[in-house]
Amino acid sequence: MTTATTQFKHVSYLWDESKAAELAGDEVALLIYRSNLLGADLRLTNYGGGNTSCKAMAKDPLTGEEKEIMWVKGSGGDLGTLKRSGLAALYVDRLRSLVKVYRGIEHEDEMVELFNHSIYDLSSKAPSIDTPLHGFLPFKHIDHLHPDAAIAIAAAKDGKKITEQLFGGTIGWVEWQRPGFDLGLQLKQCLDQSPNIRGIMLGSHGLFTWGDTAYESYINTLEVIERCAEYIEEAISRQPAVFGGTKVQSLSKEERLEKAATLAPILRGFCSSNTKMIGHFSDDERVLQFINSNDLDRLAPLGTSCPDHFLRTKISPLVLDLEPSEFLTDIPSIKERLQPAFEAYRTMYADYYNNCKHSNSPAMRDDNPVVILYPGVGMFTFAKDKQTARVAAEFYTNAINVMRGAEAISEYTSLPRQEAFNIEYWLLEEAKLQRMPKPKPLSGRIALITGSAGGIGKAIAKKFAEEGACVIINDINAERMNGAMAEFHKLFGKDNAASTLLDVTNEETIEKAFDAAALAFGGVDIIINNAGISISKSLLDHSIEDWDKLYNILVKGQFLVSKAGVRILRKQGFGGDIINIVSKNSVVAGPNNVGYGSAKAAQAHLSRLLAAELGPDKVRVNTVNPDAVIADSNIWAGGWAEGRAKAYGVTVEELPAYYAKRTLMNETILPEDIANACFVFVSGLLNKSTGNVLNVDGGVAAAFLR
Repeated sequence: MTTATTQFKHVSYLWDESKAAELAGDEVALLIYRSNLLGADLRLTNYGGGNTSCKAMAKDPLTGEEKEIMWVKGSGGDLGTLKRSGLAALYVDRLRSLVKVYRGIEHEDEMVELFNHSIYDLSSKAPSIDTPLHGFLPFKHIDHLHPDAAIAIAAAKDGKKITEQLFGGTIGWVEWQRPGFDLGLQLKQCLDQSPNIRGIMLGSHGLFTWGDTAYESYINTLEVIERCAEYIEEAISRQPAVFGGTKVQSLSKEERLEKAATLAPILRGFCSSNTKMIGHFSDDERVLQFINSNDLDRLAPLGTSCPDHFLRTKISPLVLDLEPSEFLTDIPSIKERLQPAFEAYRTMYADYYNNCKHSNSPAMRDDNPVVILYPGVGMFTFAKDKQTARVAAEFYTNAINVMRGAEAISEYTSLPRQEAFNIEYWLLEEAKLQRMPKPKPLSGRIALITGSAGGIGKAIAKKFAEEGACVIINDINAERMNGAMAEFHKLFGKDNAASTLLDVTNEETIEKAFDAAALAFGGVDIIINNAGISISKSLLDHSIEDWDKLYNILVKGQFLVSKAGVRILRKQGFGGDIINIVSKNSVVAGPNNVGYGSAKAAQAHLSRLLAAELGPDKVRVNTVNPDAVIADSNIWAGGWAEGRAKAYGVTVEELPAYYAKRTLMNETILPEDIANACFVFVSGLLNKSTGNVLNVDGGVAAAFLR
């Protein structure tokens, strides 16, 4: 196989000869390299989609003989981030010998366990269901991808005929069948019948290509996909209009985001009727072209074709019957209008399940939509976590690309409902779901902690992120906020944290912060009023400016943030938590503390008042009273340390020890201690507790409330 070109328009050529030369002689390393390059281009395959393999000789650890071993992407891996540990390694001869015990397509699932008898590297990843698809083909390097351009042809009504004409018989065709042992045998049969082909198209599914070296496989894959994409773009260029032309005009970018931020918490409330979901919003131009089109109502109910697309986007999306330009200010009215649409979707899904289920099918899963389309505005996706919601949006965007291409060259066809069900409720898929780790306590929860770029706020945000929550990092200082975001991305990845500038005394920035939470994650569940300052002065030294600053940030800030947050919580309709970080000083009277102490007391009583008012909404309002939290805290800025040292007759350097010694437990209080107290309130263990105060001060008897 020779290389025709390294210049491509529709795919990315990323091969680096010098990098590949460093890996020469190590076929597995070259497999990893090739896989990462393919996974880096989302036009070739999505996150977690597709698989690659190589075959090479290796020494049998028991006999010392050289044996042919196949390394293939293992179950649940991702090509773009694949490492050697993500590969399954199997004896090729043993894998192929399983044909002797294969009892037919009705007994497909039992073959997966038998793959284990072919394992070469006992520490390798579990083999995926696609393993025999690679094993029965003789080529040294194989790529199985789900490129939009190839699937558009595979999902077209005339896909087989188009493939034959487009590639002149050099690409084979295998009709749709669920992946498994039998499909591997069909690939082999296709090759046996046409031994000179360079790849095989899987109906409604994807593409297999190969080569004798890693590079030959890579370039062959790119060339085939490039040809598919060229063919589709040529056809689209001849169309008078894509998707039947435009039916709805998009709002401006600013208006789309405003509408999405307003609506997302309402949609999240509906989608969380069984399990709390995290949201994602996209107004990608490809999405808008589809959802604004005349063909939306015809194509959207068909659902997707590729199994990888379908598993992540469900049987079909929900299309909202809302005009893009209408006002969304009357929340009860909007909820009342949307309720029947969600009820109809749940009924449709239950009918689909009941009509297609088998005697041994798993119980019906969540009946809410994953993909929600709002013409003129964009696409919402909801899932158990942010990454899954984002990936669902990416997959549905790919499905849109497939529909766009298939409609241009022929007519789009989706998976039949029964075939879709057999994929979604496949016992092997259910087993994979059951093996997944148990959700963390705060999975599906979204937290906005004011002043979370440092000190107590950052410690709370870290604790919540560690326990599975999505967090909104915010601060009045952009540099401080950006530094915290870089830290969170390094610790928790880029899906679980978003950021926004927030001044708790400014209603506009508060509204923007909650809009950011709605756009990033779908809403908010936990609001922590933590932002604050401290001023320690005697009565006569206190200025009116000092007084106003304390009350604006501590009291007014808590009031404004809580007010804006409750609007979101009520939109969602399933309750939530407000935790106010107050202080021991709200209870204990001390010298040089008239402004700060009284403001803290106001915060404490505001907490009690909110708990009394918001109980019917299932919104719990609780208080954490810290004392003397010194580490990484802004509280010691602005002369507070000097003021407290003077009040207690010690030096600033002696202050930490002084605070510790005056406690019953002789303990220094750290930001992490406050974070743990907040977690106790939101962990699920205290869901019936509100209006409480939790002291985290090492034991200050004067601060005991009862």
